Amino acid sequence: MKLVFIGADHEVTGSCHYLEASGKHILVDYGMEQGVNVFENAPLPVDEGMIDYVFLTHAHIDHSGLLPLLYAKGFRGSVYTTEASAELCSIMLRDCAHIQMMEAEWKNRKARRSSQIPTMDPLYTMEDAEGLIKRIVPCHYGREVEVCEGVKIRFTDIGHLLGSASIEVWLTEEGKTKKLVFSGDIGNKYHPLLKDPAPTAEADYVVMESTYGNRLHTTEKPDYVQELASILKETFDRGGNVVIPSFAVGRTQEMLYFLRKIKVGRMVEGHEDFPVYVDSPLAVEATGIFHHNELECFDEEAMELVRAGINPISFAGLKLTITSDESRDINFNDTPKVIISASGMCEAGRIRHHLKHNLWRPECTILFVGYQAVGTLGRSIVEGAREVRLFGEHIQISAQIRQLVGMSGHADKEGLIDWISAFEEKPKRVFVVHGEDSVCASFVECLRVEHGQKAHAPYSGTEFDLLANKFTYEAQPIPVNKKVRPASGVYARLLSAGQRLLAIITRSDALANKDMAKFADQIISLCDKWEGNGK
Repeated sequence: MKLVFIGADHEVTGSCHYLEASGKHILVDYGMEQGVNVFENAPLPVDEGMIDYVFLTHAHIDHSGLLPLLYAKGFRGSVYTTEASAELCSIMLRDCAHIQMMEAEWKNRKARRSSQIPTMDPLYTMEDAEGLIKRIVPCHYGREVEVCEGVKIRFTDIGHLLGSASIEVWLTEEGKTKKLVFSGDIGNKYHPLLKDPAPTAEADYVVMESTYGNRLHTTEKPDYVQELASILKETFDRGGNVVIPSFAVGRTQEMLYFLRKIKVGRMVEGHEDFPVYVDSPLAVEATGIFHHNELECFDEEAMELVRAGINPISFAGLKLTITSDESRDINFNDTPKVIISASGMCEAGRIRHHLKHNLWRPECTILFVGYQAVGTLGRSIVEGAREVRLFGEHIQISAQIRQLVGMSGHADKEGLIDWISAFEEKPKRVFVVHGEDSVCASFVECLRVEHGQKAHAPYSGTEFDLLANKFTYEAQPIPVNKKVRPASGVYARLLSAGQRLLAIITRSDALANKDMAKFADQIISLCDKWEGNGK
């Protein structure tokens, strides 16, 4: 009985874990990497055709995106996930296949124009996506599912995305049973629309994410509606557009929820009837799926509207664009507007066209509302790039670049600790995954020193014997870029703290001068205290 770590180890995307028990080969998630690949990933321990089952935590592509590739390489087992995740996968994996095919066609066309031989094949095809979707087994939250002799699972609402779940897995072999809990992506406590993450009572072993394991979103419940209304008014008064790069599934629906409140409350004085465009066919389909699953997944505030006959994510002035012509027309309309478009990290899709038309305009605002992975266009813009390249053109960045701070589907450090602390007894081991290198290392140190957890942050390829409770192979990091130095221990935690301090400083320009001066004095005093200690 063993657990092997494959993907999202000291990285944030590409989640994948392998289980072997009772003669069965099982994957928990099989996600696509997005942004820069920092460390090389170990291959699957067995051929794809030998995988019997996949347990899927949720539909986001960094957890589900390689499932059609698994099918293309011979997988014919079953994929267990929640009912809402099954519905979302049905549209998201088809969309991903379409992107793979279009990208391959574009690159081959470009090669032919340069008199080169086309060599690009799509990662997988629409037929592969369709074949995989047919193998999905929808499951209810909270019900134990007997997968086969020796393997039992249960899904618990984790509040990250519609249908997202932590997964309890009971494995029995040689008359001994071990229970693992895979957290999936743990939701933010202040998540709009969806319920808060539900705790789990017990586990022998826990595999948990750490995306924001070094960060606190906010000390108080944020007022996103008021902040968003202020950004809209400032931008519309300048005559500009508010462009929101947004994940088509999850974040788009949350933004619609906020915008409905702003519209109903007529909170943007002088622009009460502003139009809102959702320019993503995938987002339009996903919004319909959210409506279908409201009874099982929505929180009490959203359900009050539903019971009153109100759709929480629809309102007057909302325009859903499907065709390419409709998308192009948006930027030839001078009316100040909100444009919500995918992808959320600006790596593909229609958002890149909207950035091309709006980034250079100082009257416009580009509003980021989600995580931006290392190496993505979105990350570059957020970190202060002055110029980007889009469709072969260099575009100067003159628009206002804003973020809804703390607007995340992921729990912050406090939320992560609350979740792991809810277990009635400490697990035998806590494996920390799904976080940037320094974050994984610092969060492990925090769990060990401050919370008494037996925590580890394994690298891809690490193997663990669940019956013997010991590592049988501890993989070493293999950086894709040889200049990368893996972080570790307390030093990683110190680096992480420094990055957090710098982030706070960059957001402090709105403070009163006396508060900024006090903050500066405190930092200088701290530096004076530690000057020379690190030499």
